[in-house]
Amino acid sequence: MIKSFQHTLAEHVSLEGIGLHTGKKSKIKVFPAENDQGIVFKRTDLKDKNLVKAKYNNVTSAKLCTTLENNSGTKVSTVEHLLAALYVCDVDNAMIEIDSEEVPIMDGSAKDFIEAFERVGIKKLSKKRKYIKIIDKFILEDGERRISLEPADNSSFEVDFQLNYQNKIIGKQKNIVNFQTDELEDVMHARTFCLYEDIEKIKKLGLAKGGSLDNAIVVDKDKVLNEGGLRNNKEFVNHKILDLAGDFLLLGLRVIGSVKCYQGGHELTNMFLRKLVDAESVFTKVEVENILIPKKTRSNHPLKIAVNA
Repeated sequence: MIKSFQHTLAEHVSLEGIGLHTGKKSKIKVFPAENDQGIVFKRTDLKDKNLVKAKYNNVTSAKLCTTLENNSGTKVSTVEHLLAALYVCDVDNAMIEIDSEEVPIMDGSAKDFIEAFERVGIKKLSKKRKYIKIIDKFILEDGERRISLEPADNSSFEVDFQLNYQNKIIGKQKNIVNFQTDELEDVMHARTFCLYEDIEKIKKLGLAKGGSLDNAIVVDKDKVLNEGGLRNNKEFVNHKILDLAGDFLLLGLRVIGSVKCYQGGHELTNMFLRKLVDAESVFTKVEVENILIPKKTRSNHPLKIAVNA
């Protein structure tokens, strides 16, 4: 449903786990917030200048994750899965207390965050929600990578994403997901992933210190190393769609439009959002009445995936 009013959590939730890149334990508490507050992180391990607004122009790094930073240098990283969960659960306003620099990775997807939000429920607030409605096509190309936004056929947010990996397990996987009409379980349960051959390179950069088969898919040539294999047959591209949804929430307003992305990621998405807000001729800001768009029935497609032999 396209909702007309802003929403927040009915009660606060708490989660904890390890940071994917820092390898440090982290606890978060997500609290309800008032109209127009947006999503704000509060570093409880710091006494001063510890608030970080979740906005596209506070992104200071998009290397393997999205990192937010305020003007005083206070950072919060790997925010994208939590933000995607807030997007899917229709939360516009929340105060997120965190006791370290990195949001816990949980199982590498948004599943644990969503389940926590659903346990406490979502509350409607008194003020109307504004949307960015795309009225003309806007495109960004960066070498072979490209991302575009164009008007949607209905009042929805749709993502058409394609990967292009040399690895034959990942390959040129593609999926199209409408966030209003499709079942989103496969996207929200899709885990972050990497190639086995890239692990040492990533670790040399000081990243992935908390990475394991418990919180990431690892692909070694023609095998998925995780016990049980993949959760769905498009888990790789579905995770990229998950990341994109989280990063798009950093606009501060939800989008009514159709996204097409080829070989994208956090960096390309943030570059795109920064340029989009300056291209005022391609969008308008609107309020809408509640629009109920029927969900598509889920197809039982066969799951054919490679697992550890």
